[in-house]
Amino acid sequence: MKRRETLLLGAAALAGLGLPGFAGATTTGHEKAAPSFAVDDATGKRRTLEEFKGKIVVLEWTSPSCPFVRAQYASGKMQELQGWAKAQGVVWLSVLSTNPGRGDYLAPQKALAFNQGRKAQPTALLMDSSGQMGQAYGARNTPHMFVINGAGQLAYSGAIDTQPTVDESVVPNSRNLVRAALEDLLAGKSVATPRTTPYGCLVGYSS
Repeated sequence: MKRRETLLLGAAALAGLGLPGFAGATTTGHEKAAPSFAVDDATGKRRTLEEFKGKIVVLEWTSPSCPFVRAQYASGKMQELQGWAKAQGVVWLSVLSTNPGRGDYLAPQKALAFNQGRKAQPTALLMDSSGQMGQAYGARNTPHMFVINGAGQLAYSGAIDTQPTVDESVVPNSRNLVRAALEDLLAGKSVATPRTTPYGCLVGYSS
């Protein structure tokens, strides 16, 4: 299968991302506003960050071909986390940033069927085919995770967990960094670890 995705175990951490905060919690004064976006989901509905004002939002950059992503879903841990987060009132947005010129591109209906087939539980699957949303956030890997607090600020950016692996049996033994960030925010605290180094497969942008 033709694909230009490159496996990346040690991607550089994103520079300049803010420290965590949460509406109603004490903040440090150094939080960065999350970039706004307006992207269609796989059903054709326009989704914006403003739509979820006041809510905690998770952004999950995902891929139909990346083995690191497959390990997360094959283990069942990603779906479990999505379900738990949504039960807490968290908005979960999965994002596909592959453009139509790439071999692993999925058209909206096929992307929706793919997501349903792996029993994913996001609030919506966003189709960022232009790559503008991914570039605004600096998303470079799949999975690359971002958590936005209720004040619309970036509270966490980085890896899904602490063990880069393509082995689904390893995933359950890894500490999930996104869940830890969400638990901090839900408890009204600042995120203890606001930034980590993402790992996975490179996101393929058109330019």
